[in-house]
Amino acid sequence: MPNSNQDVRQSLLAHDPEFRSLAEEHSRCESELEQILESAYRSADDLLQEATLKKRKLQLKDRMEWMVAHHHQMASH
Repeated sequence: MPNSNQDVRQSLLAHDPEFRSLAEEHSRCESELEQILESAYRSADDLLQEATLKKRKLQLKDRMEWMVAHHHQMASH
């Protein structure tokens, strides 16, 4: 039974398609954001995309953290 948050995340990545999908999307958003931030010149569209990606990453992270907490809660019952 996974104990730490990292163990739970690894277990969810291996066994939960929704969690895996969220993690993959989070990673894609991170890569896109890095590309924007590495650019020497950022257009208004880039700045908007940067804000959008940051918000989406946060939404994804919040959902994944909720799933980890929910897993802990279910395991304790």
